[in-house]
Amino acid sequence: MALKAGTRIDQYEIVGPLGSGGMGEVYRAKDSKLGRNVAIKVLREEGASNPDRLKRFELEARSASALNHPNLITIYDIGRVGSTPYIAMELVEGQTLREILSSGAIGTRKMLQWAAQAADGLAKAHASGIVHRDLKPENFASGRPRFGMTSENVFPRTSSVVMKCTPSASSTECTVTM
Repeated sequence: MALKAGTRIDQYEIVGPLGSGGMGEVYRAKDSKLGRNVAIKVLREEGASNPDRLKRFELEARSASALNHPNLITIYDIGRVGSTPYIAMELVEGQTLREILSSGAIGTRKMLQWAAQAADGLAKAHASGIVHRDLKPENFASGRPRFGMTSENVFPRTSSVVMKCTPSASSTECTVTM
């Protein structure tokens, strides 16, 4: 289900698409109540009618919202409009690591800074009992002075949810049956 510019999801007005992943689509939107830009992730139609996918989507939002760290995306809201479940989150302006890498080599110092910042965010998540199960260059963004991890596929370590990860970038946690 592609949302068009101007579509409203509660107080959020869709501005345009940002990308898509295994579970849903992500859009740039304007929060009319707070006057800020946000990213809205909506669950695909087939997922919204699947109780297991819906549960996984909601668990992702709740798990990620428990974290507060400069290198992790902040979750603002979760809801449903009609049959469309959504997560409203911080919008990070800038390029993904994949886009940065495709434009050429990155200096060792810069890459080490980013790696340390990403590891710092992951350590915070792990200390809170949460594992990011789909680490890949598309899930890192460089829009602020610090390097951040998006909320895609964030789950409690004790979760019994079966996770399908991106095959080309599957992390160790993806291959472990939870």
